[in-house]
Amino acid sequence: MKYGYGWVLKFVLAAILLGVGIYMVFANEVVYLITGVVIVIFSLFRVVPLLKTLKKEILRTINLIEIIFDTIIGGVLIYVAATGQMDNSDLWKEVYRYSLAFFFYARALVFLNSVVFLGEKTEIPKFWIHILAITLGTYIAVTPNFSYETVGIFLLIVSLIGAAYLGVDGFGGYKKYRQFQLELNQGKEKQKEVEQKKEVILDEQKEDRPYVN
Repeated sequence: MKYGYGWVLKFVLAAILLGVGIYMVFANEVVYLITGVVIVIFSLFRVVPLLKTLKKEILRTINLIEIIFDTIIGGVLIYVAATGQMDNSDLWKEVYRYSLAFFFYARALVFLNSVVFLGEKTEIPKFWIHILAITLGTYIAVTPNFSYETVGIFLLIVSLIGAAYLGVDGFGGYKKYRQFQLELNQGKEKQKEVEQKKEVILDEQKEDRPYVN
């Protein structure tokens, strides 16, 4: 049976994810930081695979411009959270709101233009996800009361789902590990039983041999 120790890491990550998710509801700096990190990772990790697979130069150019702007936005949010420059909370709330609105709206706009006008093929679920993204971007932009608290609750929900997934997956890995331990111990017991039976047989054979003086 195959086994591993990845379940330990999954349990730890589930606990960290859950703790950070709960903390984000109460700390605006953490929400800013997590949002910025997510945007930067989403942008930078797409660069090489995306640009290599797009066939038209104009598609590569448009997507690269979007990635650059998204990375700048994410970097600004990380900088604001890391340096503690949030004394003027009203200002940074507006910056945060419009940054998120731009991120969602720009991603959907680039995607829809690529599909409709530039002949890029796509899947149906991906199309509707980007329709949702442009709707979400518009909603954030026109909602004056939108703030980090809303995003904090959303990230908490995502954290709970992620922690539950990691916990269940880790539990499955732990069950396999314990099953391996059970089989390992049962194997040792069987081996001892076989050795004991061999010793009994050898003793009986010795007793059956005729005694020669």
